[in-house]
Amino acid sequence: MIKNNVLKGVFLVGLGATSYGMLATFVKIAYGEGFTTPEVTIAQFVYGITGMLLINMFQKAKKGNDVVKASKKNITQLMLAGTSLGMTSIFYYLAVKYIPVSIAIVLLMQTVWMGVLFEMILEKKLPSTQKIISVIIVLFGTALATNLIQSKIELDWRGIVLGLLAATSFTTTMFTANRVATHVSSAQRSLFMLLGGAVIVTGFAIATQTTPFNFEIFMKWGIILALFGTIIPPLLFNAGFPLTGIGLGSIVSALELPVSVLMAYFLLSEKVILLQWVGIILIILAIVIMNVNFKKKA
Repeated sequence: MIKNNVLKGVFLVGLGATSYGMLATFVKIAYGEGFTTPEVTIAQFVYGITGMLLINMFQKAKKGNDVVKASKKNITQLMLAGTSLGMTSIFYYLAVKYIPVSIAIVLLMQTVWMGVLFEMILEKKLPSTQKIISVIIVLFGTALATNLIQSKIELDWRGIVLGLLAATSFTTTMFTANRVATHVSSAQRSLFMLLGGAVIVTGFAIATQTTPFNFEIFMKWGIILALFGTIIPPLLFNAGFPLTGIGLGSIVSALELPVSVLMAYFLLSEKVILLQWVGIILIILAIVIMNVNFKKKA
C-alpha cells in the first residue's frame, strides 16, 4: 500500500513537472504570433485565478465548514508571497524573448544553488558537504548546458540576467510557499498567491504595454498557459509531494528540465548538442545528490 502511494506521488509530481516544462515553448510560440509579454502573463493569471476560484468553490460545497478559512493576516501574507510568483513569470517570459528556451530553463534551474544560499542566510548555518558538492556540479553542468565552453553564438546578456532574476524570484516563491499559512488548504493558498502575483503582472502590463491590448490571447493561448502554468502543476505538486516526501519529490520534479529542452527541440527546432545534454544530466544528478540521504543505510 505504501509503495502504491509513493508510485502515485511520483506520477503526480512527474506530471506536474512535465506541465511546467511545456510552458516556455507555448510562450515562445505565442510571441511568434505577435503577442506581447504583458498579454501572455495577464491572460495566464486571469484564467489561473478563475480556475482556482472554481476549485475553491467546489471544495467549499463538498467539505462545507471543514475547510479552514484563511484569516486576513494569512491572506495578506500569501498575497505578499505571491508577488514573487508574478515576478518569476515576468522575468522568465521576458528571458525567452532574448535567449533559447533550452537555455532559459537551465538558468531557471539555478534555484538549486540559490536555495542553498537562501537557506544558509536565513538559518545562519553553513551548508553540508553534500549540498556544496551538488552546487559545484550544478555550476559545471550549467556551463555545459548553456554551451558556454565552446559556444560560437553569443547569448544576449539581457536574457541571461532575466533568466537569473527568474530563478531568484522562483527560489523566493518556493521558500515562502513552504512557510506561509501552511495550515490553509492548498487551493486557497494558490488562489491568494495568484492574486498577489496578479497585482505585479497588472502593474507590469500597465507600465510596458505600448500597443492596444490584443484580447485574442484569451481565446488562443490564455487557457493553455493557465492550465500548464498556474492550475495543474500546483494542484499535482500539492497532492504528490506529501506521498513522495520532499527529497524524492524534488528529484522527480527535475523532469521539468529535460521536458522543456525536448519541447524546444521538437516544436521550436532549437539546436541542442550532446555537450548540453551532458550538462542537463549533471544538473539532474546534482538534484539527486542533494536529496538522497546517504547516511540512512550506514
